[in-house]
Amino acid sequence: MKNVLAKSRRIVVKVGSSLVTNQGAGLDLAALGNWAQQIATLNASGHQVVLVSSGAIAEGMQRLGWKKRPASIHDLQAAAAVGQMGLVQAYESCFRKHDLHAAQVLLTHADLVDRERYLNARSTLTTLLGLRVIPIINENDTVVTDEIKFGDNDTLGALVANLIEADVLIILTDQNGLYSADPRKDAKATLVSVALAGDEKLEKMAGSAGSHIGRGGMLTKILAAKRAARSGAHTVIASGHEPDVLLRLIQGESIGTLLTAPTLTLAARKQWLADHLQVAGKLVLDAGAVTALRSEGKSLLPIGVKKVVGEFERGAAVTCVNEDGQDIARGLTNYNAEEARRIAGHASQKIESLLGYGGDAEIIHRDNLVLL
Repeated sequence: MKNVLAKSRRIVVKVGSSLVTNQGAGLDLAALGNWAQQIATLNASGHQVVLVSSGAIAEGMQRLGWKKRPASIHDLQAAAAVGQMGLVQAYESCFRKHDLHAAQVLLTHADLVDRERYLNARSTLTTLLGLRVIPIINENDTVVTDEIKFGDNDTLGALVANLIEADVLIILTDQNGLYSADPRKDAKATLVSVALAGDEKLEKMAGSAGSHIGRGGMLTKILAAKRAARSGAHTVIASGHEPDVLLRLIQGESIGTLLTAPTLTLAARKQWLADHLQVAGKLVLDAGAVTALRSEGKSLLPIGVKKVVGEFERGAAVTCVNEDGQDIARGLTNYNAEEARRIAGHASQKIESLLGYGGDAEIIHRDNLVLL
């Protein structure tokens, strides 16, 4: 890992629930102090670190005296609101011992879907890093619903890595890394030391292995690494119980699993498009259109669209799939759903006669489209 991580200047560290709480019951202040000490050491040596930390709901439950995690979304949001206060207070206290300040940054998917808010979030984070402030990032659980949630902090960590163009994403968990099979079920399972992020074989290896406290299993970490790689960020999945794990990783010690990013990365605008987790609709493409997009780098024309699914407005992000339902691309549509249905399967020259007015020749222009 030495050659890959030693040159990493900007780092996103994600710590799971099991590493910051006492088995889910409130915050483990000693653990938070340990993370703060390691990050402060990295900061002093010129690294910029963003911390994505779980633990708000567990801390809120303890403060409210709740023994059992509630099922109600409103109760969970209330617990998150109370717990965020404790989480940031604890981190600020820990970092102050090292003459550093922490900053709370709460994000929702809506913050990253809107282009202006996306750029504002990036500017805020890069400014904080320039001021040697440690951003503590979490999902804004107090306002989000299931429809707009990131889903887990592994995914959030990858999105933040893309947002600030980090060099590496370090996902710390209570597992040693990715194994060839679930080690709890297969005694012959071996640790995967190095692999290429996005390799489909990794998803099969990951299975459903996960912590009993956190929401994200190993599969979410593999998918997060795949997402982070789109902006050129390497990912390390390692045990947070390893002593000084962050310092040892940056010094080049081989710990856990390193998932390397390919050399080619997406341009900033296409990276933003790729990071849309929720889309407004779906376009089903014929084989010719799939080839045109994948192999020829062309725009999506109406004639290649077989079906339009969902309701959306002009400019919305939609997913393009083949006839088997496999994701092919994502892009911003030039037409709303009703218009797209009327011109689907027809040549571009017929758009004006079909709609009664002229429009773009493409349903999605290649500059507003990214392959998945």
